[in-house]
Amino acid sequence: MIVLDYQDRRPIYEQIAEKLQVLINKDILEVNTQMPSVRKLAMDLSINPNTIQRAYALLESKGYIYPIKGRGNFVSPKKDFINEEKEQFFKNLKAQLQQGIDIGIPLSEVLARTERIYKEETS
Repeated sequence: MIVLDYQDRRPIYEQIAEKLQVLINKDILEVNTQMPSVRKLAMDLSINPNTIQRAYALLESKGYIYPIKGRGNFVSPKKDFINEEKEQFFKNLKAQLQQGIDIGIPLSEVLARTERIYKEETS
């Protein structure tokens, strides 16, 4: 489910949060389902429970999960975070496209490479 990259410069809790975001966005972790307990996920990944707690806190601050006292964390039914992430993606894409325009990359090449990369990543 979650594979950590110890060569990645990002903190482990950010990697965990990112992987869980992907699982939530792809509906692998469905709305209102219970997240693995902090202790269980820490044991499964062989890391400190505080690291999982930080990842969960990050996910909660972004609206991906919500806590229920005494019961654990659950996947949020609110999908506002997906729209926010899409907007951020397109804002970043616009900046990248402007950079490509500035260095003279033709639209046909941008589209061809984008399609190839998209197919590679979704297969």
